This record gives sequence, structure tokens and C-alpha cells, in this order.
Amino acid sequence: MNIFDSKIIDLPKISDPRGNLSIVEQLKQIPFVIRRVYWIYDVPGGVDRGDHALKNTQELIIALSGSFDVELNDGRSSQVYQLNRSYKGLYVPKGMWRKMKNFSTNSLALVLASTVYSPDDYIMDFNEYCEWRCGDYESLSFSNEESNDESVSVVQIQHKSVFDCSLCELNKWHDEEGNLTFIYENVHVPFPINRVFYSYDIPGGEDRGAHAHKECHQFLVAASGAFEVLLDDGVNKRTVLLNRPFYGLHVPPGIWAAEQGFSSGSICLVLASHGYEAEDYIRDYE
Repeated sequence: MNIFDSKIIDLPKISDPRGNLSIVEQLKQIPFVIRRVYWIYDVPGGVDRGDHALKNTQELIIALSGSFDVELNDGRSSQVYQLNRSYKGLYVPKGMWRKMKNFSTNSLALVLASTVYSPDDYIMDFNEYCEWRCGDYESLSFSNEESNDESVSVVQIQHKSVFDCSLCELNKWHDEEGNLTFIYENVHVPFPINRVFYSYDIPGGEDRGAHAHKECHQFLVAASGAFEVLLDDGVNKRTVLLNRPFYGLHVPPGIWAAEQGFSSGSICLVLASHGYEAEDYIRDYE
């Protein structure tokens, strides 16, 4: 891999007066299986982050809000990409030295990764990186965690109630250069992550959602701002407030869910167990 294998990917953008929505599905918009999702927030304006290389990890980096630059270097050439649109992502192949810099105030970066975190995958010194690049780099193979095997299946779903919906406190790595929260599939959420989507440009006070899924699990995060999730199993109702980027709500299949009362500037991040399938949706409450 070299610098010319990196590229900007135009993601689907579904325009709606209630707020726009963009989608990333593994092996469709991106050429890898999603093993880890993390987001960086509370970054002071002008700060730099992520000055390192990953030997075996592919990434997609998205500016969910604000803007920042990503400088890539393969040991011979360098290139700087500016990210400032929620519907554009930067594909970073494995083996690239990368640095995120020039963050605007209140920027929010979303990263999808092809592997789980491993310290052995990181090179933190640029001189060491250049030496590594001079070695037999092409002999490195993708780790087993990066396999494009889609055989992971979700356990057969039984009828769920609103009391099966779990509000979870996620890991939060605090740093003076910005905080980071991460999720591994089948570890921090009880399902494989096949799709990631997010709603943005949502007018204050707006409502969204109002549907159920037959088979798809979802995990909702208020990556920015705040909103409520109204849960309904046909017998009981429950309302959950999401207002922290390190809290998430697991909604299993069979639960009617509606997001309501969005604060201005909110971003609703959703991790889903299935790719988009129209027949999986129930949009009529009756």
C-alpha cells in the first residue's frame, strides 16, 4: 500500500427536512469488515492528534461535525486531506503514517477500523516507521480479525420488552488533546457491526425514527447534543435520555423506537447488526 491507495469516499446522503442521514456498510462503501468504531470529541481548537502508523489496520475517517486535516505519509510521499463534510470519508489503507491536525472548535471525528485495538499494531516513532517501510512490508498479511468473513450470525431473536433495552456507559479515554470512546463488535455491543449510520443537521425540537426492526439490533449514541428515545413493546413504554457521547442505548429487535426532542446541533450515531433491508422495517405502529 502507498499514499495513492488513500482516497475520499462520497457516502450516501439521504436529505430530509427532519435532518440528513448518511450510511456506511462494510464491504459496500468501504473495502473492509468493521471490527471497531470510535469517536473523538472535546478536542480543543487547533490541536493535533493521531501521530502514528497502523501496520495492519484499514480505517475510514469522517468529520461528523467541524473540520480537521488528515496528513498521510507512506515514507516517500505525503498528502493532506481536509475533512469538513459529514457525508465524505477518508479511506486510509494499512501501513500509512497519519496525523490529524487543525481541528476546529467542537469538531467530532468518527473512525471505523478493520481490527480491534492492539498496541503491537502501532508505530509511534516516524524514523522507526520509515525503517519498517524499507523492510519486507508487502509480506505482511491481514490479521484474522480483518478477514472478510461474514459468517458471524446473530442469535435467533425471541420477543423482547422495553426492559431488555440497556443504557450502557462506554469506555472514555480522557486526554488533554480530546476524549475518545470506542466500541468493539460482539464485546461492547452484543452483535456484529455491519452498518453504521448517523443523522445530522437536525433542527432543534425535531422528532425522527418511529419504527421497529424484525431482526436488526441497534445501538444509539448522542455523539453530540441530546435527544430522547421513546421505546414501546406494545404493552409497556419507556423513555431514555441520551445526552453524553460515552453513553449508548441498545435496542433489540421487536421494539418500536422513536427519537424525539433533538437539541440543536445534535448528531445521532447508530451501530446496526444488519445491512439495510427494507423488509426488516415495520413503519406502521398498528
